[in-house]
Formats: sequence, structure tokens, C-alpha cells
Amino acid sequence: MNRRIRTWGLTLLAASLAVPLLAQSKGEQIFKERCAMCHGQDGTASTPMGKMMHIPSFKAAALVKAPESQLIAATENGKGRMPAYKGKLSAQQIKDVVAYIRTLQKK
Repeated sequence: MNRRIRTWGLTLLAASLAVPLLAQSKGEQIFKERCAMCHGQDGTASTPMGKMMHIPSFKAAALVKAPESQLIAATENGKGRMPAYKGKLSAQQIKDVVAYIRTLQKK
């Protein structure tokens, strides 16, 4: 009986730890497909398009301090020349991308 409980507990723990990792990998994939051309693979916007359009780095203090809701709103509604992704990406996909951007900010 104790063995079953331990096995079940470890399985539940492993599953709960895997969920954020899956979100990051989904967010990373979407970021690379739709965002990296302008924002760069590392989020610093050091691409030709990023430089031409004066896109700020995700590592800039203002964006690091920005609340998640601000990043979500910019992704949903667009900002400047950035297109709106509401209707092109689901709310969950946008959250996954923002979660991935947060990981870039820590690197």
C-alpha cells in the first residue's frame, strides 16, 4: 500500500513539474516561428529587422519590469509596427510565448 502511494505521489510530482517545461517548449517554438525574425533568437532584437525598426531588447529594464499583462496585451493587440496576434494565436499560446520571453530575460 505504501509503495502505491509513493509511486502515485512521485508520478503526480513529475507531472506537475513537467507542465511548465512543456509550456516553455511550446512558447519557444512559437517564438522562433513568429517572433525571432524581428526580436532575435535571444530576444535582444539585434536582427537587421530589429535594428531597422528600433525594437527594444526584451532584456531592457523597462521590459524586464513590465507586468505579464502588458506583454500579453502587446502580443494580442500589436504595438507600433508589430502585428496583432489575437485571433492568430490562442490565449494559451500567447501566455506560452510570454513565459518563454521571461526565460530569455533571465539568460
